[in-house]
Amino acid sequence: MNKKLLRIIAAAVLLLVAYLVTRNTQLPMTAQLAVFLVPYLLVSYDVLGEAAEGIMKGDPFDENFLMAVATIGALVIGFLPDAAPQFTEAVFVMLFFQVGELFEDYAEDKSRDSIAELMDIRPDTANVERGGEIKVVAPDKVDVGETVLVKPGEKIPLDGVITDGASSLNTVALTGESVPRDVTVGNEVISGCVNLSGLLKVKVSKAYGESTAAQIIRLVEDSAENKSESETFITKFARIYTPVVVLLALAIAFIPPFFAPSYGTAFSTWLYRALTFLVVSCPCALVISIPLTFFAGIGGASSKGILIKGGNFMDTLAKTDTVVFDKTGTLTEGVFVVDAVHPDKLDKEQLLHLAAHVERFSTHPIAAALRKAYPNEQDDCTITDVEEIAGQGIRASVNGKIVCVGNKKMMESVGALPTQCALCKDHIGTVIHVSVDGIYAGHIVISDQIKDDAAEAISRLKQLGVTKTVMLTGDRKEVGLFVAKKLGIDEARCALLPTDKVDYVKQSLRTKAPNTHLAFVGDGINDAPVLAIADVGIAMGALGSDAAIAAADVVLMDDKPSKTAQAIRIARHTIAIAKQNAWFAITVKVAILILVATGLLGSLAMGIAVFGDVGVMVLAVLNAMRAMRFGNS
Repeated sequence: MNKKLLRIIAAAVLLLVAYLVTRNTQLPMTAQLAVFLVPYLLVSYDVLGEAAEGIMKGDPFDENFLMAVATIGALVIGFLPDAAPQFTEAVFVMLFFQVGELFEDYAEDKSRDSIAELMDIRPDTANVERGGEIKVVAPDKVDVGETVLVKPGEKIPLDGVITDGASSLNTVALTGESVPRDVTVGNEVISGCVNLSGLLKVKVSKAYGESTAAQIIRLVEDSAENKSESETFITKFARIYTPVVVLLALAIAFIPPFFAPSYGTAFSTWLYRALTFLVVSCPCALVISIPLTFFAGIGGASSKGILIKGGNFMDTLAKTDTVVFDKTGTLTEGVFVVDAVHPDKLDKEQLLHLAAHVERFSTHPIAAALRKAYPNEQDDCTITDVEEIAGQGIRASVNGKIVCVGNKKMMESVGALPTQCALCKDHIGTVIHVSVDGIYAGHIVISDQIKDDAAEAISRLKQLGVTKTVMLTGDRKEVGLFVAKKLGIDEARCALLPTDKVDYVKQSLRTKAPNTHLAFVGDGINDAPVLAIADVGIAMGALGSDAAIAAADVVLMDDKPSKTAQAIRIARHTIAIAKQNAWFAITVKVAILILVATGLLGSLAMGIAVFGDVGVMVLAVLNAMRAMRFGNS
C-alpha cells in the first residue's frame, strides 16, 4: 500500500483518538497540544520539511509554506486570550491537504503509466551474429551493418532491413494501431516493434542512439521541458499571488483589531480569520492541475501514436487555423504504382507483360512499378538488345519483336502515334507508351497513390473549423491540381522547389490573422526547413526522415494524415480542461476568501476553507485526467 496513504490512515485514527481523549477530560492546553501533535507531525512532517527548505533557499512562498503557517497558527491560537482551541481543525486541514496530494500523485502516476507503455518499446537486448555465433548484447553495442536475429515475441532492437524471414509485427506501442504489419525480405523495420511469428534476420541500418525507439523515448522525456503559455502563466502567477495573500493575511490579523473595543479579544478572532484565509488562498488547484492537464493530454496523445513535444505546442495546435501539407509521402504514398492499363492492340496482361520485360534491368522508380505490377519474369520470353535512349525510354527485342517503352517522343521516333484515350481523364500521372514493331500497342498510367485517409484528414480539419488547407508540391501542375481537387484542398501550389515552400510558409505567417497559427505537415528531408519555421511542424514519423522528425514539434507515428485532425482535437480538449480548472479554482477561491475575510462563515470558516483548498484541488485534478482519456476515444 502507498506509504502516504498509510500515514493518512494512521493520522486519521490518531486524530480520532486525540479528539475522544480531550473531549471528555479537563486536560491543560499544553497537554492537549501534545496529544494532537502526534497525528499532526505524522501527517505533516514532509510538508513542514519542504516549507523549511523553501525558507532556507530564500523562496518560501509556496503551498507548503501556506499550509505550515496556517496549521501551526491554528495549533497555537488557543493560547491567546478568549480564543477557542483549534487543535482538531489544524490536524484536519493538514490531513485533507495530504489527501489532495495523494490524489495528485495518483493522477500523475496514471499519466506516467500511459507514457510508460510507450517507454516499453525500449529493447533490452539484441541477438547479434558475430563469428558464426549468436551473442546477446545491449542494443547500443551493435554496430551499423551487423545482423541481428529477432525471435518471435521479441522486440526489434534496432532499425534495419530484413535479410531473411517473414513475420507480422505488432506496432501498437509505436503507432497506436492494433492491426499487425506483415513484413518480409527487403522490408525496412523499426526498433520497438514486437515480432509476432516468424524468425527474422535484420541488417542494422542505424546505431541505437539514432534508432526510432531511442528517438521516441527522447521526444517524450523532453516534452515536459516545453511549458505551455498556461503553465508559464500559472508559475508566474503563483510567485506573485502567494506573497500577496500572506501580506493580506497579516493585514486581516493585525489591522481590524485596532478598531475594536477590546484589542485582545478581537485579535484572536481576526487571527483565526487570517489563518483560515491562508488555508483557502493556497493556489494548489492551479499550480498542480494545469501542468497535470497538459501532462495527461500528452500521455493520451502518445497512446494514439501522436507525439507532442511539449505543452507549448498544445497551445499552438489548439489555435491552428491553417494547415499546409506537403504532397508526396504525406498525402500520397510516395511510391509509384500502376494506376491504369489502357491497351490498344493487345489485352491488359500482354501490355504489362511486354513493358515489365523491357524495363526489367532498369533501376528507375517507374520500372520498379511496372515490374511490381507484372512480377512473373520466369516465363519463356527471350529479351535481347536492351537499349536505353536518353530522354525517351527503353527499346528491346522480346521474342524477336522490337518493343519500345517510353514517352511520346519515343513513339514519334518509331512512327507509332498514340491514340486519344477517353479513359485517361480519370487518371493523372506519368503515361508510359508501348509500341511493338512500330505499331502503337497502348499505354500505362503510373502514379503516386493517394493515402486512404487523406480525404478524411481534410474533411475532419474543416469540421474542426480550420479555415484554410493548402498543398505544396514539386510535382507537375496537372498532378498537383488533380490531387487537391480529389481531396477537397482549398489551395494547391505546384512545381515548387524546397526554397519555394519556405517562402510560401513565411509569407503565410506574415499575413495570417491575429491569434491564429499555421501548421505544416511533411515527411521528407527537404521538408525540415519548413517544419522548423511553421508555428507548429507536424512530421510523419514511421517512414519520415530523421531530419523531419527532429525539426517537427509533433510526430505522427503511423504516417496517417488524418492524425493531424486528431492531434488538434486532443490539443483543444486539453486547453479547454485547463481553462475550466483555472476559472473554477479562481472563482471558488475568490468567493470563499471574501466570505472568510468578512467573517460571514462564522464557525464554518475552517471547514469551508478546507473545501476551498483541498476540495477544489481534488476536483481539478480529476477533471485534468479527462485529458488523458480523450486520447483513447
